[in-house]
Amino acid sequence: MRAPSNDPEEDDADLQSTAVLIEQARSGEDEARDQLMARYVPILHRWARGRLPAYARDLSETADLVQITLLRALRNLDRFESRGEGAFLGYLRQILLNAIRDEKRRTARRPSHGELPERLVDQEPSALEQAIGRAQMERYEVGLGKLEERQRQAVILRLEFGYSHAQIAEAIEAPSPNAARMVVSRGLLRLAEAINP
Repeated sequence: MRAPSNDPEEDDADLQSTAVLIEQARSGEDEARDQLMARYVPILHRWARGRLPAYARDLSETADLVQITLLRALRNLDRFESRGEGAFLGYLRQILLNAIRDEKRRTARRPSHGELPERLVDQEPSALEQAIGRAQMERYEVGLGKLEERQRQAVILRLEFGYSHAQIAEAIEAPSPNAARMVVSRGLLRLAEAINP
């Protein structure tokens, strides 16, 4: 899957598909690994920004977590099972969420070095948390887990990564942008039912 761009012609460029790059990287081709990293660093960085709480940012920053995510993913490519172009981004997202959770736990175990003045500490939740609230965020994650894989990929690509329906269609191998729109709509309906039973 290619990162979304503002130029439709750029999106149609003859870049190799993610599946081809993964197979080449599994075969040991360093250039394929580099292309995968270059393709996903900006996407993951945009998505991860603001997800690491302020109290955990003293030693790790978003860029560090993105790099850890990609290194873990590339190291474990042999275990990755591709179910379409969007599956790899979902795989990366899960690794990144796990890295954020690990960092939160690691930070919680560290002794405090004293309090910073409140005006220096960013107490604000991430943009997504602001939009739906922390409790809803937890229900959102649980609800995503209840969606079928294809719907989950489509919903994540639309809500969290801002992909267009055309880009989602390519990622989930839907026949058209309208078909992708329907997958997203049905996924959002099921997600809403799971969040608000």
